[in-house]
Amino acid sequence: MAKKILTVLAGAAVLGLGAQAASGATLDDVKAKGFVQCGVNGSNLAGFGAQDSSGNWSGLDVDLCRAVAAAVFGDATKVKYTPLSAKDRFPALQSGEIDVLARNTTWTASRDSQLGFDFRAVNYYDGQGFMTRKELGVSSALELSGAAVCVQTGTTTELNLADYFKANKLEYKPVVFEKQEEVDAAYNAGRCDVYTTDQSGLYSIRLSLANPADHVILPEIISKEPLGPAVRQGDSKWFDVVSYAHYAMVTAEEFGITSANVEEMKASENPDIKRFLGEEAESTIGADLGLPKDWAVQIVKQVGNYGESFERNVGQGSSLKIDRGLNALWTKGGLQYAPPIR
Repeated sequence: MAKKILTVLAGAAVLGLGAQAASGATLDDVKAKGFVQCGVNGSNLAGFGAQDSSGNWSGLDVDLCRAVAAAVFGDATKVKYTPLSAKDRFPALQSGEIDVLARNTTWTASRDSQLGFDFRAVNYYDGQGFMTRKELGVSSALELSGAAVCVQTGTTTELNLADYFKANKLEYKPVVFEKQEEVDAAYNAGRCDVYTTDQSGLYSIRLSLANPADHVILPEIISKEPLGPAVRQGDSKWFDVVSYAHYAMVTAEEFGITSANVEEMKASENPDIKRFLGEEAESTIGADLGLPKDWAVQIVKQVGNYGESFERNVGQGSSLKIDRGLNALWTKGGLQYAPPIR
């Protein structure tokens, strides 16, 4: 999510050296301990990272963690989750407390260059939006001049908000809080007219309000928020494993391979499909990644392809019912595109 760009540089100087030194063999470390330590949303963000009353985790980001475990171990359950706030997520990755951060985090230049992280796979293309009460009769963000806007302080969300209103010569009153839970409570209590954050987050937050049907999400998207997993720099092998866990889900959807038909698809005569599923004798893709030959099969069988994950977590099979939009496959007008797995 478009959250805190903490410069953390003093902390990074201390944490970064140890983390960088240890990060060169993350895949080996993960195999040795027998599980993936995955940093997820600590605010129970429905559809992306949320824990139920029995302690079970689900969501689009959680599925990415499960996909990594399925690829490495052939077992998607070999994940331990660390709930993290926006403030805590970056130090947790820098210090080595977690192996991968999968917490609706926006890929930006400063996070790449200043914090010592690497991003590549984008598992959700998002953008900042606005939610307001239906009773206000507002249908566009351009009608929000003079509104009180709830926003989380110290975030890219706050900066995008200021830029948008300034560019459109609109006045507004920022109502700022440090924690997302405080922003949620303030908006729900009527302390502001508008709530702004990533649009995916607004869909999730709306479900938690006293009367979700009384609130509308406006059509404007005012920023680019490519959300995806991050790992520490200096560890290309682990970087590849995490990235290709996502790309395998996208590729499976392109090929029409699902959790239900993956076994029968092994008999396909299509050489690309045979190679992807590890059925081509000469293929060394799995070994080159440091993974078993059937790594992609295990991801699809246990987690599903990208479309399956999207639909059950945030799409029409979920309570959020978000359209695929930019997250449709590139063949269907969206941005989800995987490099050839060959």
